[in-house]
Amino acid sequence: MFNIYLKEINSFLGSLIAYIVIAVFLIAMGLLVWVFPETNVIDYGYADLGSFFSLAPFVLMFLIPAITMKMLAEETKTGTLEILLVKPVTPWQIIVGKYLASLTLVVVALLPTLVYYYSLHYLASPVGNIDGAGTAGSYIGLLLLAAVFCSLGMLTSALTHNQVIAFILATFLSFIFFSGLNSLAGINVWSQLAIPLANLSLEYHYLALSKGLLDSRDIIYLLSVSGVFLYFSTLLLTAKK
Repeated sequence: MFNIYLKEINSFLGSLIAYIVIAVFLIAMGLLVWVFPETNVIDYGYADLGSFFSLAPFVLMFLIPAITMKMLAEETKTGTLEILLVKPVTPWQIIVGKYLASLTLVVVALLPTLVYYYSLHYLASPVGNIDGAGTAGSYIGLLLLAAVFCSLGMLTSALTHNQVIAFILATFLSFIFFSGLNSLAGINVWSQLAIPLANLSLEYHYLALSKGLLDSRDIIYLLSVSGVFLYFSTLLLTAKK
C-alpha cells in the first residue's frame, strides 16, 4: 500500500495536475477571501474566516474530482490496472494507497491557507481577536469533508474507465451529499422525515464542527461515510480482478 501511495505522489509531482490544482485552489480562495467585494473579509469588518469556510467546500467539490478522476479510470482504460491486480497487493490496499495520495495533495493545498488565519490574527483589533477554536474546528471539518470528497471520487473513478464521466459524477454526487440532501429536506413533502434527511447531509455535520465544538458524532459520521465509499470502491475493484 505504501508503495502505491508513493507511486501516486510521485506521479502527481511529476505532472502539472498537482501544481495546477493547488494554484487554482489558492488563487480562487484568495480572490474570494481578500478581493471580491461580496465575500472579502476586509469589507466585512470582522476578523472572521467564515467566508472562506463557507465557500471552500464548493471549490473543493470541483477540484478534488479533478485529482481523483484518473486514479482508477485511467488505469482501467490503459490496461495497467490488470497488471496491478495480479501483483501481491489486495484491492483494498490499492484503493487506500491511491486515496491517501489524493488526500495528501488536498492537505498540501490547504496548508498555505493558514496564512489567512495569521493575517487576520494580526489585523484584528485588538491583535488576536479571532475565534481560534471555531477556526480550528472549521479546518478539521474541512479536512474531513475533503476526505469524503476524495473517497467519493475514488468510487466514481472505479465505476468507469472515462475520466470525464468520473469527474462529472464525483462533482454531482459531492454536491448532492453536501447540500443537496439538506435542500431536499426543505421541500414540504417529507413530514417527520425532513429532519433525519437533513441530518444525513455532509453540510449539517460540517457546519456543526465549524462552531468549534468537536462532537464525536460529527467526526465519526464523516469518517464512516468515507469508509463506506472506500468499501464500495474496493468491491468494484474486486469485481474487475
